[in-house]
Amino acid sequence: MPELPEVNRAKNLINRVAAGKVIEKVETVEDTIVFAGTTHEEFANELTGRTLESAGRYGKVFYLNLSGSGKMPVLHFGMTGMLQVKGELASYYKETPKTASTDWPPRFMKFILHLLDSETGVTTQLAFLDARRLGRVRLCESPLTEPPISELGFDPILSMPSIGEFKPLVLKRSCPIKALLLDQSFSAGVGNWVAGILYHLERGSTGAHASAIDEILYNARLHPEQRSNTLTDEQLIALHHQTSNVCETAVSVDADDSKFPENWLFKHRWGKGKKAAHTLKLPTGEPATIKWITVGGRTSAFVAELQILGGPAKKLTRGKRKAKEEEQGDESDLGTLTDSDDEKPPIKSPRTAKVEKKRRKTVDVEAEPTTSNHKAKRTRARTAR
Repeated sequence: MPELPEVNRAKNLINRVAAGKVIEKVETVEDTIVFAGTTHEEFANELTGRTLESAGRYGKVFYLNLSGSGKMPVLHFGMTGMLQVKGELASYYKETPKTASTDWPPRFMKFILHLLDSETGVTTQLAFLDARRLGRVRLCESPLTEPPISELGFDPILSMPSIGEFKPLVLKRSCPIKALLLDQSFSAGVGNWVAGILYHLERGSTGAHASAIDEILYNARLHPEQRSNTLTDEQLIALHHQTSNVCETAVSVDADDSKFPENWLFKHRWGKGKKAAHTLKLPTGEPATIKWITVGGRTSAFVAELQILGGPAKKLTRGKRKAKEEEQGDESDLGTLTDSDDEKPPIKSPRTAKVEKKRRKTVDVEAEPTTSNHKAKRTRARTAR
């Protein structure tokens, strides 16, 4: 899914090719899923004739600022949404496929903006594509104060809280720190982003998947499963710094993974699988055993030697605590055995003792001598009864 750096790049693309141009025509296709709370026809009517002044972004959501009164387009890429300028390849979020084409109109198109440059008379066409239909196109009076943006947490680039504001936001929650960072109501735009998306084929796209959160936690030296309410002041300061630092770095290079720092986990985390060694030396010379776990429903990579799981031990339930105490008591008894204790016969259960007693009685009866005197005694006993 396109995350903050990739959506920021899409915003930059719109500002580069469309800012200041008049929307003279809007082509749309009917899609009651992608067009949320509106129709493709209403969307086209709302935009036609207005000037696209600029594009903005908050978290993973981007929007268009248009001239005049009326509603503004608010867009979310979902899993496979993307933009394409006529004459160029689409901005793919994975490696550009061999079947990529500049054919127009593009496949999976939801709308195309015809943008007129009043000074040159040249028209540019910009399309929004979505193959899996998980993206959303909305119309809002005030994008920043209405859902979905109004429901989001802070943006690490646009509205990063101070360390004083950040600490209570983290400490009041009790969940794995990765799960907290994945929560868009806590922090907007940070996620298991796809690094190197928006690469064109001629730029040598790797299409590799990476996690911004994994990078943040690696640089902050925090284990993905560390409980948020167990972080120390030092850890909170590191988390605060790396949350903004990693996102700012990715945005500054336009999500170009070839320009990511060499000491990032991203540069060394590949090779997941049975044949992979998983053990590397990072450029710093530190030993690096890269392990994989699932946290918050997402696969997470971390360096075992550097990201140590800490925090208070889990509380035992009453039953487990009693069992543990009994176990410890047994171990204590074993530790005080003496030589005389070893010579004592083992204690038998009541059932075992009863069975053995019955066997001894049977043996005694069989061993009695069969003399006439004994037979007479048994006969008199039966007669008396």
